Amino acid sequence: MNLKSIGYAMGVTILAAACNQHKTQVTESGLKYQIFEHEDEARKAKLGDIMTFHFVLKNGSDSTLRDTYKEGTPQKMVLQAPQYKGSFEEGLALLAAGDSAKISINADSMFAKIGQPMPPMIKKGSDLSFTVKVVSVLTPEEFQKQLAEAGSKQKAIDTKIIDDYIAKNNLKGKAQKTASGLAYVDAVPGTGDSPKAGDNVKVHYTGKLLDGKVFDSSQTGGRGPIDFQVGVGMVIPGWEEGIMMMKKGGKRTLIIPSGLAYGAEGSPGAIPANSVLLFDVELVDFGKAPAQQQPGLPTR
Repeated sequence: MNLKSIGYAMGVTILAAACNQHKTQVTESGLKYQIFEHEDEARKAKLGDIMTFHFVLKNGSDSTLRDTYKEGTPQKMVLQAPQYKGSFEEGLALLAAGDSAKISINADSMFAKIGQPMPPMIKKGSDLSFTVKVVSVLTPEEFQKQLAEAGSKQKAIDTKIIDDYIAKNNLKGKAQKTASGLAYVDAVPGTGDSPKAGDNVKVHYTGKLLDGKVFDSSQTGGRGPIDFQVGVGMVIPGWEEGIMMMKKGGKRTLIIPSGLAYGAEGSPGAIPANSVLLFDVELVDFGKAPAQQQPGLPTR
């Protein structure tokens, strides 16, 4: 065989491998998938590992329903045993760090298993496609270590952002800071006692990014103040701390570091990752929660 024929043979082999790699394959359970990128030596996820991945979700009409690239933050998920045959988790379990693939799942099966009605933009009998790019695969211990390191770095970044905001807006002498990094400025001090953990509070609020863009408010659309139990983890830590220091009728602006707000995940479509947030809050009222709502109390 001459060099020309060897080169031709190699080309055919490479082409065949590439075609096979992108070919739609079907598992025994009926899950359909295509592998676009794969490295045999890459770390494959095991049950309990944390997978970080970007994905683009499309319906059967090729309309995009969600795109984590546009959201700016990849999805993080603990790999669990598939909830049913042909589930998304089954597809993820086939992938390793750095892999990219398209996973197609039956919409009817998925919504039947999760017990939710089919949304109008998804047709019965159609497939949902997830085009996935795996960023990393970590054990729970590795993931926690990574979170701690990233949190420490971000806390220093947030501290500078908050200090700069206070200086730029002439709030020195008005803004107070706590050991956690939370800053606040009181407009109206309020009177009386402060709520304690487990109390029901009624709060008006407006949430903003540092550039002043409002992303949520109880003051619009006739919504009115919200009610919740404070100090039991129902709201972000920055709210818990800031509101439990207030008095009835008090109004203050909370300047919340990202670690006490929505962290590295943010809130897709509204709050970017690692955002320092502003909340104008008013403690309208508070009182003891009914006995059955208080944590740690037995029910009859």
